[in-house]
Amino acid sequence: MEVIDVWTGHRACMLQSALRLTREAFADRLGISTRTVATWHSDPDVIPRSEMQQLLDAVFESAPPTVRQRFALLVASSGSTSTEASGPQPQTLRVAIAVVVRNEEVLLVCRRGDDASGITWQFPAGVIKPGVRPETATVRETLDETGVHCAVRRSLGERVHPVTGVQCVYFLCEYLAGDATNSDVVENVDVTWVPKNAVGRFISVDTIYPPILAALEEDA
Repeated sequence: MEVIDVWTGHRACMLQSALRLTREAFADRLGISTRTVATWHSDPDVIPRSEMQQLLDAVFESAPPTVRQRFALLVASSGSTSTEASGPQPQTLRVAIAVVVRNEEVLLVCRRGDDASGITWQFPAGVIKPGVRPETATVRETLDETGVHCAVRRSLGERVHPVTGVQCVYFLCEYLAGDATNSDVVENVDVTWVPKNAVGRFISVDTIYPPILAALEEDA
């Protein structure tokens, strides 16, 4: 059986294709979020962290021989065209960002930060899947990540994130119910409520979308 020395985003996507799974189904098979699979598609050269490498190893090694053969053919045939094939996807990838407020606090999650962006603490976020309204993705991803139920209060606009280069759609959300818990331990280290006036201690103010800062000040 072929042994994969190092999994890259490209190889992970080839495994997804060999398994004939959608991004959502592939994420479910691995036990990770769809956002991570989308990142592999948008950045084929990224090297997932060791926990992800082990998950990919396990799925690959348990796959039937036909899947492993198809994987080898896909990798061999993709060659130098893999970057071109995934080139348009960074422009189409959209992420919903939830700025969830509860009285004088705002909800933050801490990513494991295995990429080069240096991002750690940030607002709950999730990939907007085709055919899904951004508002729906915002509420659903927040619940999946943190166990917090929220409702969209209003849109804060959208932009290309200055660090990740991903198209982000921002929403100011109101807390409804639920305890803040880390429901996505593969990708996140922690989930917590922080005072609105202390957000700058967790996230560099230079990278925070200005309408978010204005909304937090208005809501204080």
